Amino acid sequence: MKRFYWIKGSLYTILILYAIITFIPFAWALSASFKPLSEIVAGGNNFIPQEFTLENYKQIFSQEPLFGRWLFNSIFVAIWVTGFNLLFNSMAGYALARINFAGNQVWFLIILVVLMVPGQITLIPTFLILKSLGWLNSYQGLIVPNVVNATFIFMMRQFFINFPKDLEEAAALDGLSYLETFFQIVLPLAKPALAAQAIFIFMGSWNNFLTPLLIVSDSEMFTLPLGLNTFKGQYISYWNYIMAASMIFTLPALAIYAFFNRYFIQGVTYTGSK
Repeated sequence: MKRFYWIKGSLYTILILYAIITFIPFAWALSASFKPLSEIVAGGNNFIPQEFTLENYKQIFSQEPLFGRWLFNSIFVAIWVTGFNLLFNSMAGYALARINFAGNQVWFLIILVVLMVPGQITLIPTFLILKSLGWLNSYQGLIVPNVVNATFIFMMRQFFINFPKDLEEAAALDGLSYLETFFQIVLPLAKPALAAQAIFIFMGSWNNFLTPLLIVSDSEMFTLPLGLNTFKGQYISYWNYIMAASMIFTLPALAIYAFFNRYFIQGVTYTGSK
């Protein structure tokens, strides 16, 4: 028993040290967002600003008039991508788990194959398709290629495989179709899996840099990850503005995680194998 507590204590110590190490860069960025540029470039590891200022936050909106537009673009794209994924991934996962249609296993194998393909390989084909459709520098170009995700189709399939069949059988006796059963019975009870999926998809879309970089060239269509690059000059990087913008960039992601946190662990547990 003592050995068990010693191992448990050692594990918690390692995790706490790791958490502190990973938190330090964020703490420095938060501190730097309230420092003038001269204090940042002067060096030093002080986390408390010697000259506290809110000017950085004021300047990123006044110096860069498109910053508000970039923030809107990121929120707009991330919300639509998350919403479409929650709907389509859940419907596909439910169909693969519960409906015995011709080619069910073939489609499941195709999804497994897609999981093995690195996303970078599909960038150029995606660009060419969007160019042929005239969707470059557009919201649909940023949203449509990301409305489904093979990883989360697989995740939802695993969740629905473990979903109790009794409820669906009772719904069938009441005359509900597969579609009505899905929307009225199954989906409301899938909140844990949907919450876990929402966090991962929103974070992925919110932090996406490479895809918008390829698709967007008009500065008005930049998302925040692209917009942050505009604070980097040829000879100097305005780290005070970059850190302030990064803090604003971080807030929506933290809000999403805080909102769905109570479902998150339960969703990860349910979507695993039992």
